[in-house]
Amino acid sequence: QVQLVESGGGLVQPGRSLRLSCASSINPFMFAGMAWYRQTPGQQQRELVAHRSRDGSTTYSDSAKGRFSIARDISVNVIYLQMNDLRREDTAVYYCQARTWEGLETWGQGTQVTVSS
Repeated sequence: QVQLVESGGGLVQPGRSLRLSCASSINPFMFAGMAWYRQTPGQQQRELVAHRSRDGSTTYSDSAKGRFSIARDISVNVIYLQMNDLRREDTAVYYCQARTWEGLETWGQGTQVTVSS
């Protein structure tokens, strides 16, 4: 069973950067797709960025474009979300999600990011 564990959230000032980590129980090279989502109270989870291994494509939501990026380090089994120029409206719980080639989808437990001065 694949497990994902996020870390790296916390309190950060507007304009600063933060990198979230998602530790995987299997090598991310084995994922057909991986993505980061976020959720604010009373709202549904929204996809921020998604990477598809089949064609190497990455898509970004309008809110993430130009500020957020996804990366993976297969040497340590970690998926990252780099977030730059953070804004108060980026305050949310952030989740990583991955899907194997067999179609098994797994979610992490989430990590809180609060952007405030």
